[in-house]
Amino acid sequence: MKLSTKGRYAVMAIVDLASMKADRPVPLADIAERQDISLSYLEQLFSKMKRGGVVRSVRGPGGGYILAKSRDAISVTDILRSVDDETRMGRCVPSSPNLCRPGDTRCATHELWAMLSAKIEAVLDQVSIADVCEGRYALDNEQPIAQAVGED
Repeated sequence: MKLSTKGRYAVMAIVDLASMKADRPVPLADIAERQDISLSYLEQLFSKMKRGGVVRSVRGPGGGYILAKSRDAISVTDILRSVDDETRMGRCVPSSPNLCRPGDTRCATHELWAMLSAKIEAVLDQVSIADVCEGRYALDNEQPIAQAVGED
């Protein structure tokens, strides 16, 4: 899966922020220290997430970031999309057959990767930040995941 460091760090940082359950803004320096992520990198990510409607900033003394919506209303895909990350398999782009191989042809496994990418996105779309914070999508609790991908 081509989920970049950018996407993983953005999700980690938002889960950290949401776990604080604070009624006050959380400084990025605190998140950077707890998650061992560069502060300047977090500043770039939070700028994108602010534009994407995931977080809001509060300026001044005691400033920092807060979630723009409730933990239940923010999905993992909301975060990934806000930082321009993709949840696709391989190099294939499902909507553009011209990017698989030279000569405007699809690779032999294009449909497989497109289907798998869609399933992954469906799961991540169903997982809220609250779910992650509360461990509702742990490996020992696969029922919600199975429902998200349409299994019985």
